[in-house]
Amino acid sequence: MPEKILILGPAWVGDMVLAQSLFKTLKNNRPDCTIDVAAPAWTLPLLARMPEVSEAIALPFKHGELAFWQRIEFGKAFKHKGYTQAIILTNSLKSAILPWAAGIKKRTSFLGEMRYGLINDIRPLNKATLKMTVQRFVTLGLAPSENLPHVLPRPALMADLAHAHTLVQTLHIPPLQSPVLGLCPGAEYGEAKRWPAEYYAEVANAAIAKGWQVWLFGSDKDIPVTQQINQLTQDKCINLGGKTKLGDAIDLMALCHTVVSNDSGLMHVAAALDKKLIAIFGSSDPYHTPPMHPDAVIEYLKLECSPCFERQCPLGHLNCLTQIKPQTITSKIVAAHP
Repeated sequence: MPEKILILGPAWVGDMVLAQSLFKTLKNNRPDCTIDVAAPAWTLPLLARMPEVSEAIALPFKHGELAFWQRIEFGKAFKHKGYTQAIILTNSLKSAILPWAAGIKKRTSFLGEMRYGLINDIRPLNKATLKMTVQRFVTLGLAPSENLPHVLPRPALMADLAHAHTLVQTLHIPPLQSPVLGLCPGAEYGEAKRWPAEYYAEVANAAIAKGWQVWLFGSDKDIPVTQQINQLTQDKCINLGGKTKLGDAIDLMALCHTVVSNDSGLMHVAAALDKKLIAIFGSSDPYHTPPMHPDAVIEYLKLECSPCFERQCPLGHLNCLTQIKPQTITSKIVAAHP
């Protein structure tokens, strides 16, 4: 009987992109298996662009809330679906309630928040050997005795190009007669992951001077920074901040030639779309959550004080970001253009 696997997915966009490496591993090792993914609703546009996923299930719970009894009732509704295994990618107690309530016999994860009983296929988490988030995800899809492969499957999102070209028209973007540079200046985690807006503007001006279009990507929360960058370029960029949903941004980014991004969910999206990518790391660690593309250019100074993983610079200077100069990034973009 073919296996049917329920994945309890992560809430962060970048982590969900990385989770596709697990989905690909499962399909490579168990070609007949069915993979369903339950995750927060905002991640579903990513899952819709992953051919390995049969069904994406939106979890109705608010971020961070336990909702114990609601999770049990929601989980009971899955009993008839015939899942043979659940793989839980997050380490919280609440994330393990649903597959337990669903009566799924094999529930695989790391122990996390003392989840004895809720998890009955407990895997050891050695952070020294499993340094990368993607390695931790993939190992949960392997047998306990199986070694992690030397080369992990890369995430690869399937963009809807027809939808992208429709968006070009509806958003009044000029005809694509020149290469497009995508800039992703946001990072929901905090300012210690955000390269300065004035630096992004310098990069944008340099690209515009060479005939490129420049598109500014960002959510509603990023509107102030995309507006600031656009003002510093005399409104010569296409400011998409707050104008696109995640699925729209994915499809539009597929039309870009090169993407410059902070360490953010969109950085991982760009890598999974096979874009030429320049990723800028500040307070975070590129050895922990690198973009999964062999040609991605990572700008990281590895100062004594980094990575600190803080939302704001505890020393007040942001040297890990401000000392990465716009000219450095611009030179990489020029080199990327044929």
